[in-house]
Amino acid sequence: MDQPKTSDMVTRVGAIDLLRALTMVLMIFVNDLWSLKDIPAWLEHVESGVDGMGLADAVFPAFLFIVGMSLPFAIDNRRAKGDSSLQLAGHIVSRSIALLVMGVFLVNGETINASATGMVAIAWDAICCAAFILIWNAYPKTMPSWRQKSLKTLGIAILLVLAFVYRGGADDQLVRFAPQWWGILGLIGWAYLVSAFVTLFARSRLFVLAVAWAAFSLLSMIYAAGLVPGILHVIPEPVIGGTLTALTLGGVVTGRLFQILKGKDDKWRMTALFVLIAAILIGLSLCTRPFWGLSKLDATPAWLFLCSAFTLIAFTALYWLNDIAGQGHWFRPVKPAGTDTLLCYLMPYFLYALISLAHLEWPEPLLTGGVGLIKSLLFALICVWIAGGLRRIGIRLKL
Repeated sequence: MDQPKTSDMVTRVGAIDLLRALTMVLMIFVNDLWSLKDIPAWLEHVESGVDGMGLADAVFPAFLFIVGMSLPFAIDNRRAKGDSSLQLAGHIVSRSIALLVMGVFLVNGETINASATGMVAIAWDAICCAAFILIWNAYPKTMPSWRQKSLKTLGIAILLVLAFVYRGGADDQLVRFAPQWWGILGLIGWAYLVSAFVTLFARSRLFVLAVAWAAFSLLSMIYAAGLVPGILHVIPEPVIGGTLTALTLGGVVTGRLFQILKGKDDKWRMTALFVLIAAILIGLSLCTRPFWGLSKLDATPAWLFLCSAFTLIAFTALYWLNDIAGQGHWFRPVKPAGTDTLLCYLMPYFLYALISLAHLEWPEPLLTGGVGLIKSLLFALICVWIAGGLRRIGIRLKL
């Protein structure tokens, strides 16, 4: 069995945290582009059915890849602390459920009927996020247990009330609270669930992880070709579609390879191998693109392979810059986004709500062209800095 040796046990990789931080800043940035006008088309999402991708289409897959990269380290660290496989499985399930719950609540806000529900979408999102923090905050150990349980119970009660009062859709076709699509967090939850269980039961065997990645990559092509039997479509699309899980498993394989080669202190061989793998992935993207196109919204195989290659190249470059050259201090302003990532993701919902409550309207020049892009970048950085400040006062999400 390919079990991790002591020399393989890398507990924390600065480049992964840095890549996660930069990816989250980009995610907040591109999610704010809706507020701008007269900006380059290559920054935005490409519509479904269109062959191509913009910067916004490369951010989400990068995050999924990073989720996978972290898994071998997280599971090995928990095993080292004494967690059994059953305990690890319970943690994986509970974390996945948390992401699915968050995703479903935020998705319902997209189609809320404000008059029938009694609140606008911005208020719904902010209240949901406040409840998420109450439920999943990592409370200080010094806080009395009864107080922690009370705050968590309050958060659960808020979500239950919201689900009860929710009405969505048009006035003449109101619908109740229900899963629609899973939302970004829900998609991450499904991909994480499958990839984490594969990582758990592979027990560090690289061959098993690589076979799992190949299987889901093949499933991505089968699904794109319309060859998945209809009876299997009851399985959530993030799983049966293959693409999102393959993105995450690609990160898992990369993380395990890094453990092995870093344990041998062979950075040159590791770099050469990662560049070779990236080149092969780009080749696979070029080969599959003529069949199903390159599209994020359609989750095509070409998008899977190309974004995996981009993320692998970015990680390799950041590893040399941060872990080898020791220049990670260049990115100190975005560091909280690498360690308080989920909290950073929720921050825009609060800021949008505050801006709305204050009836603030940005001057037209701040929403146009290059100046608008600077505004959106500053908005993303403010979200990161607020999340870092909240961590210092004891607010830190931990699933």
